[in-house]
Amino acid sequence: MSEENTVTFYLHDNLRQQAMAGRHNFMLKLSEVLTSAGMTVAFDDDTDAARLRAIARPGRSLHLMENPATARGLTLRRTYLYPFWHIERQGKRWDWPVAHAQFSPCAQNPTKAADFYRFWQNRLFDEGPAQATRDGFVYVPLQGHLTTCRSFQFCSPIDMVQAVLDHDPGRKVIVTLHPSEDYSPLEQDALNALMHDHSRLDVRSGGMERYLRNCDYVVTQNSGAGFMGYFFGKPLVLFGKTDFHHIALNVGDIGLAEAFARVDRHEPDYAAYLYWFLQKRSINAGRPEVLQKIRTVLRGHGWPV
Repeated sequence: MSEENTVTFYLHDNLRQQAMAGRHNFMLKLSEVLTSAGMTVAFDDDTDAARLRAIARPGRSLHLMENPATARGLTLRRTYLYPFWHIERQGKRWDWPVAHAQFSPCAQNPTKAADFYRFWQNRLFDEGPAQATRDGFVYVPLQGHLTTCRSFQFCSPIDMVQAVLDHDPGRKVIVTLHPSEDYSPLEQDALNALMHDHSRLDVRSGGMERYLRNCDYVVTQNSGAGFMGYFFGKPLVLFGKTDFHHIALNVGDIGLAEAFARVDRHEPDYAAYLYWFLQKRSINAGRPEVLQKIRTVLRGHGWPV
């Protein structure tokens, strides 16, 4: 088989070992589609050196959560929960086709949407969503780069927390730190200064499910915790671009004052949205039709499958 017909997966160590052993369902299904079309599947790591190898290799490539190294590549990303995935031309979720698509709750089958919603509420959180309350606080899950405003953000995360305190002067604000981030002394000092000035602000770690269950609403740049809040029926205020913005209040679109003015009465159709976003607009690797869905997506990207 020629090198031009080889598709190389560029994955981190644990996932690569699972995929090579056939123990990762989505990678296994994707490989099956590729090999059935006469292609050879290979694996490499996801280091900078591997990206250079991807550029030099004549075949195609699949990268996990990274922009493809060449025009012959695509990116793979889990759609916030297993077994849902996307295969896209680029790594920026806010520029994916689903982010630019129009969501219409009326166009969704209400029975299928309700069944889908209940199933995944129970699957992910057991009785948590059924026990959801609004206990008078705002949940703000932070990500990284707290003092920097990046290109996809309305403001820096520190300024976002300040905006919540300014625009919701009555509620307690619970901020959580991301467990995978290493926050610098400058970032920690900025948070400590906010806590010194605002007794309503509390900084914690972990506890996503508990805070989603009991908060009044969620505020984030584009953390997946905000997406998970939809399973609890919790309104979301976004300060950044993302792919799941359709039923959120995005300050970049409507402004700070308007977003916070609307949040208490914001009641989108969460069931219809999650059914549309996950079941219709991503690849469900647990469904019987997954091979055809993968094939259709790859053909849409111009791959000969």
